[in-house]
Amino acid sequence: MAIAFDKALESSHLLHDIAAKVKNGDRLNRQDAIRLYDSNDLVTIGALGEFARKRKAGAGKEKYVYYIHNMHLNPTNFCVETCRFCSYANPTERSKAYTWTVDKVLEEARKGVESGINEIHMVGGLNPACDINYYEEVFRAIKSEFPQIHLKAMTAVEIEYMANLEGISYRETLERLIAAGLGSMPGGGAEIFDEEVRERMAVKKTPAPIWLEIHGIAHELGLRTNATMLTGIGESVANKVDHLLLLREQQDKTGGFFCFIPLKCYYDGTTITEAEVAEPSGYDVLKDIAISRLVLDNFDHIKAYWIQLGENLAQVAFSFGADDMDGTIKEEKITHAAGATSPLQLAKENLEYLIASAGYQPVERDTLYNIRRIADIGLESQPELALAK
Repeated sequence: MAIAFDKALESSHLLHDIAAKVKNGDRLNRQDAIRLYDSNDLVTIGALGEFARKRKAGAGKEKYVYYIHNMHLNPTNFCVETCRFCSYANPTERSKAYTWTVDKVLEEARKGVESGINEIHMVGGLNPACDINYYEEVFRAIKSEFPQIHLKAMTAVEIEYMANLEGISYRETLERLIAAGLGSMPGGGAEIFDEEVRERMAVKKTPAPIWLEIHGIAHELGLRTNATMLTGIGESVANKVDHLLLLREQQDKTGGFFCFIPLKCYYDGTTITEAEVAEPSGYDVLKDIAISRLVLDNFDHIKAYWIQLGENLAQVAFSFGADDMDGTIKEEKITHAAGATSPLQLAKENLEYLIASAGYQPVERDTLYNIRRIADIGLESQPELALAK
């Protein structure tokens, strides 16, 4: 349950000046954010995040928590990169690599459309066989058969790779994909922007300036995008704060980010050892949710990605500043390849129950956060939670 802001404020002395900034709507600085991370006063941090979420939501929407009826499509898991935290395209598992034909992509998309989805979330590995011509054909085929479906696809990493493969600019790459049907971009591939952490994790792809540049170009072209941060890969508190501040700075410039999604690393099938990293706890995740809500004052939404958090922690995250649960998903491969044990999908009614039973109002949205339906759900009886394992 959410802790009342004033009650938490009374009980906190070390964070009193930061709480006053939040209450007055003043922007937090780097030192403020570091102090929040260094504090053990999770009750106050959560109350501040909840207060900021309510104010950002606006009158009448203070209890809204959004979800979308969507599916994930991953046309290829082959990747030329070997990031140490990735099990989805693990080089030791290359015998399991696949690349779908356009017809296979359409076949999979059709299953989702028949179940009523309104968004396809599409990402994949960096595969030379899946160049810009391949994705143009895929997008056109999907939009031709299912013109009503929104295509959220292509991380900045994929845009960089395709542009370099084709020998064209990031802008031309995006323009061609938009013409083929691209509607928005996910926020994957940001990882942690700090170069020392990236070097230890063998992340050679898309350094911070390029990731931010690509999203900035997308915003200029009218595409809305998301942003992420991956924790549990040996980053420090300062690394996380600097990551958030770079995102805030980019949003000040181009204003096209919809949502921020804090992610945590799963380690099955990776080369990361326990001696190298500290696995983020639920406590750490809730801090990421609340502090990102406080620092990213120019982002409208913070997502509690239930695939990664699990249903119960996602429910708690609503009281720490999150206002989005993502979607029905249908089938998620990337996180599950590394050991996530959450269900592969949740039915709409199950998502609505999870939101409502946490004390919030379930709201079905589209990709652009237009409201499709405000759920009328009573909590007198729990629906049968038939989870797809």
